[in-house]
Amino acid sequence: MRIDVLTLFPEIFTHFEEWSIIGKIINKGLVTIRKINIRDFSEDKHKRVDDYPYGGGPGMIMKPEPIYSAIKEVKSDNSKVIYLSPQGKVLNQQLVNRLSKEEHLILLCGHYEGIDNRIIENYVDLEISIGDYVLTGGEIPAMVLIESIIRLLPGALGKESYKEESHFNGLLEYPQYTRPRVFNGLSVPEVLLSGNHQKIQEWRKYQSLKNTYLKRPDLLEKIQLTDEEMKILKKIKAEFHRK
Repeated sequence: MRIDVLTLFPEIFTHFEEWSIIGKIINKGLVTIRKINIRDFSEDKHKRVDDYPYGGGPGMIMKPEPIYSAIKEVKSDNSKVIYLSPQGKVLNQQLVNRLSKEEHLILLCGHYEGIDNRIIENYVDLEISIGDYVLTGGEIPAMVLIESIIRLLPGALGKESYKEESHFNGLLEYPQYTRPRVFNGLSVPEVLLSGNHQKIQEWRKYQSLKNTYLKRPDLLEKIQLTDEEMKILKKIKAEFHRK
């Protein structure tokens, strides 16, 4: 996979690429991440990339010409151009799964009060938001999107360990424990020490459904549960209704 990030602040991504998992994925050759400075495409002698909004209003707007030129420089037939925007589709695991199958992503990071809408309407394939709040620029959302995607690439994490993580299958993950066996008088659940893999899997399924029911019940409305999972969920509801 190739990812081109169009940004006014490419230096922000330097340490991001050195993070443990991300650095390993890059070193394996599974992804190439390039930072493209939008200012390099400005024809203004001062490399200016913003201007006042037509119709008045606060702040400045990123001009269309440098952005268009930057997109044109890196775009190919298999590219998908994504604008990180608070007005976009909210990022979730299903969207991440779909984007991880793309060959080339172009991530456009806005700044100031946004970008000229002619770019969004004509040269952007998808707007993505990482939540219902506003940040100063698109760089941090771009990092969130990049990490969530590249960790799903075949060979990135090994043994596809992400398949048991929260949200991958629509449910939250079961609780995890490590040594010591007893910490401040609190013990690890005995079933995890039993060596009985079937019982452990049953416990994990139960805990995953319980976590989802107690913390994010809205997720249960979006997925199709198996008959077995429905029986477990019914038991969980009965247990907590008695309390």
